[in-house]
Formats: sequence, C-alpha cells, structure tokens
Amino acid sequence: MSSVVELENGAVSIAGRPILRHIDLTVRSGEFVALMGANGSGKSTLVRALTGLWPLTTGSLSLFGTPFGSFHDWQRVGFVPQRGGAASGVPASVWEVVASGRLTRRKLLRPLGRADRAAIADALDVVGLAHRARESVSSLSGGQQQRVLIARALAGEPDLFFLDEPTAGVDLPNQQVLADTLRTMSGRGATIVLVAHELGPMAPLIDRAVVMRDGRIAYDGSPLASEQVATAHLDGHHHHHHHEPDHHDHAPHVSSLLEGDR
Repeated sequence: MSSVVELENGAVSIAGRPILRHIDLTVRSGEFVALMGANGSGKSTLVRALTGLWPLTTGSLSLFGTPFGSFHDWQRVGFVPQRGGAASGVPASVWEVVASGRLTRRKLLRPLGRADRAAIADALDVVGLAHRARESVSSLSGGQQQRVLIARALAGEPDLFFLDEPTAGVDLPNQQVLADTLRTMSGRGATIVLVAHELGPMAPLIDRAVVMRDGRIAYDGSPLASEQVATAHLDGHHHHHHHEPDHHDHAPHVSSLLEGDR
C-alpha cells in the first residue's frame, strides 16, 4: 500500500516551547488510524502539523508521496476540527454549511453544478441529516452539529480525512451514528486519522492505535495490544484523577491507557 502521510523526525515548538519531538509516522492508503493520548499529550498538535496548520520546527512531511512544500492537491484532504459549534454565530442552514465543503472542488465564481449537488446530497445522506438540510445549524444538538462538520468535509470528496476528537461531548447515540458514518467512509476506501481520547463505538473500526505521551509516540500498533503496553507504562504512575463513568465498556484498554497519563 502506498503511504498517504509520511512524517520523519517531526518536531513542533510553540513560542519556543517544544510540543512534539522526534515523531516518525506513516499512514498508508485506506488505513484507519486512531491517534490517542491524554489531554496535553500532543495529539491535536500532531494533526495540525500533518495538515500544515502548525509549521514543523524540524523534520520532513509528505502527503500522497509529494513533499509538503510542493503539495497543492488540497481537495484530497478533509479536516474536521473539534466542534466549536458548526453554527459559530452565523445563521446558516445545514445545507449551506455542507455545500461550503465543495469550495475546494469548484471553479471560481461558478455556481454549483449537478456533480456538486449530488456530492452534497450524498454527504447529508451518509451522516443521516438529509431530512434536516433546510434547518438552521444552530437548531441542532452538539452531536448533530458534529455530523454537519463531517458532512462538510465529505462533500469535498477527499481521499484522506483528519478528525479531531469528533466524539468529544457527544452522547452515545450520536457517537454510534458517527461510527456508522466513519464505517461508510472507510468502506469507500478513505484513509482516516482520528484523534480520540477514548474510542467507544469507534473501536471495531480501528486498524492501528498510535498513542502519544509528552509530545512523543509511546506506542504504535494493534489497538488491542495497547492494553498491555499501557499497563507497562503505568507502573509507578498512580497519581491519576477520578475518571468519570462512561459507556465505553468494550474498549477497556483505552481507559487503562489514559488513566495514568492525566
């Protein structure tokens, strides 16, 4: 399989403070990779570095085999940020927000064509919000707004998706819908890099877990094996805080992994 993302010896510093150090990461075509770790471990910074939102201090990055500095094929990349609310104070319909995802595909000042409308309709269908298309985004729940952001990225028909904690603050039924959405995307051959604190309903979809700790990759391998790795890492780390109960019973390795890392 060809590599879609390749980062060698990547480092990021913010205001002179090192945030990421010595990161080597390869994501292959069609892979579903979960980027995990406690708050402050560097996982969101890493995604921002991989999409060019944060500059690398050192290291080399290539996307789809092209060195980052020469990469211009941005319609192949979709980014779903952490939900700050898809509405963000602007009165827009669900359809309008999703349609904005076609901007990377359109010729300047050309109205939406048949292919655009088909892609928008398909994206709304995949996230299960076709029936809410004309409603205001601000009328939706947090989980539904997150699905609108995913549909916006989907509408651009990218080959590579970065999702930054899409299930944060989202109730279990909506997490399940998000998992179903990602299953559909993965089934279509998309390469997915998912930043997650816990996997929950996403767990069965993951090919690889990459666990961050203190700005470095502490583990990269099978999601199931990460339980043993976590246990080894937790020796001597018993200062964990109280962990609020949740519904992620079938991904115990994740909780044990993060417990000592807060």
